[in-house]
Amino acid sequence: MVNIRTAGCCFACEGTSFSSLHAKHYNRHTYHTTMKKTAVNTPLCHWFAFIAVACMTIGCANKNFYPATQLVSGKPDRQWEQADSVTIQAGRQYQHNKFHNFFLGKHYREVWAEPVQVRVLDFEQEKGGLAVEKRSGGYQTVGLTVSDAADRTYALRSIDKDPALNKSFLATKTFGVRFLRDQTAALNPYAALVVAPLARAAGIPQPDPELVYVHGQDEALGEFKDVAGDRVYLLEEKFSKRKDLPPALRGAVDVASTKKMLRKIYEEDDHVVDQLAYAKARLFDIFINDRDRHKDQWEWAEFKEKANTVYRPVAEDRDQAFYHYNKGLTSLLLGKLLNHQKFQPFAADYRNLHALTVKSEFLDQRLLANVSKAQFDSLARELQRALPDAVIEEAVHAFPPEIYRLEGPSTIQKLKSRRDKLPEAAAGFYRILAKEVLVVGSDDEELFDVKRLNDEETEVTVHRKSDERQIYHRVFQRSETKQITLHGLGEDDEFTVSGSVKKGIVVVIVGGEGEDEIKDTSRVAGLSKKTQVYDTRIGNELELGSEARNNTSRCVTVHNFDREGF
Repeated sequence: MVNIRTAGCCFACEGTSFSSLHAKHYNRHTYHTTMKKTAVNTPLCHWFAFIAVACMTIGCANKNFYPATQLVSGKPDRQWEQADSVTIQAGRQYQHNKFHNFFLGKHYREVWAEPVQVRVLDFEQEKGGLAVEKRSGGYQTVGLTVSDAADRTYALRSIDKDPALNKSFLATKTFGVRFLRDQTAALNPYAALVVAPLARAAGIPQPDPELVYVHGQDEALGEFKDVAGDRVYLLEEKFSKRKDLPPALRGAVDVASTKKMLRKIYEEDDHVVDQLAYAKARLFDIFINDRDRHKDQWEWAEFKEKANTVYRPVAEDRDQAFYHYNKGLTSLLLGKLLNHQKFQPFAADYRNLHALTVKSEFLDQRLLANVSKAQFDSLARELQRALPDAVIEEAVHAFPPEIYRLEGPSTIQKLKSRRDKLPEAAAGFYRILAKEVLVVGSDDEELFDVKRLNDEETEVTVHRKSDERQIYHRVFQRSETKQITLHGLGEDDEFTVSGSVKKGIVVVIVGGEGEDEIKDTSRVAGLSKKTQVYDTRIGNELELGSEARNNTSRCVTVHNFDREGF
């Protein structure tokens, strides 16, 4: 452990937080082990990958990568005002020959290039009339926020993507952009249409998208005509207002963004997340191979239940469901060289759960610390019951008929197999979460009590001081958990660690901004210190035995905690 007490400087001045130092130290062994497992041992492969990287970071990107229109005719239809539907190709630019696919992967190239009939969106007639409010969308998506006459809001999200829209990408004018653009072919542009009925059957709240085409000549686009016209979109409701919530969430009093939800649960100890609801939603994400479940992919319905405000998740943006990274030679070698293995194929089994969960790690660590192994298993079996063969088969028929002929039977087979293996996936997900656990308080006062019960079990209980109500309890197994980190955050918190054992879990105590009391009377055989204490030297009361290492510092960044990840 980095001893901040003797470091001799304030890490804030160097731009280094406690969290990053802490993570680097405790992930060092895991990192080197992973590198050994994933590194390519053949020097020739290293050279090939190096040359590929060099080629992608010099020169210019192809300015004509995207076709002028997604219409099969190759040009906008002059009779569009009278047309109810048009025939489009979602991405003919992704179709290549077998030689190209060998190097860059087959992915869903046939699906992108397949002609599909899509209805034309009539802004004047749709939902009583739609008005464009603003441009929206993420780093790679062209999007619009629109509203109807009843003031309900909807999102139009382009099904094709452009990584170059992410202005932070350093190689925006290199061949690297062409490579990244080409890898969009790993997405199934129609997956969200199938996910919606599956989610509905599983009881996972989320929007229900429709496939539409927006003509470039439509005057309703206003100032966005040039950038947003002549595209295929998913039109779906936005749940940013209470009245827009689906029936399953109609009891909610408000809707919160992830940023607001995180801020409130750490400010007040009577604001909590329904962790079982979030765990179920995350298992569903894994079931559909949706790897892109970061903070911006959720809204949170607020409920008043007794003395608490409870937040329940609403999933958004299913662009990456059924993600199928059919590795080509170049992408495979680059992944090995850069130790970048988070792109996994949509297959009949769960080949790499870490790859499916790495982008959601921030939220998962903060919102799933209460969920036990038995609860994960129970949720997996609940999902199995909610997704019988008939439900899966009917849902997959939500593909456009042209796409069902290409992908329907294989998608059904994969989903049935993944459903049957959900308990196995849930157990694997639990193991990932259990290795290092965050137990976080709030800006109110809490009591953290840690008991080393025996060589295998460590019990953690948290009470709030105001009414002594228990707000957290879990017994950790040493065979599953290597480290438990307790964050007190604001106000005056109390921490106690007790118990005498031969083997134990590392317990890290981070006091927070208040005047904290930390007492450790525990003992673990061996020379290593199994209790690590981080707080400021002044203003706290410490009573530490031989098992604790005092890492207090004059620098206030010693007890930093990343609350919102923004």
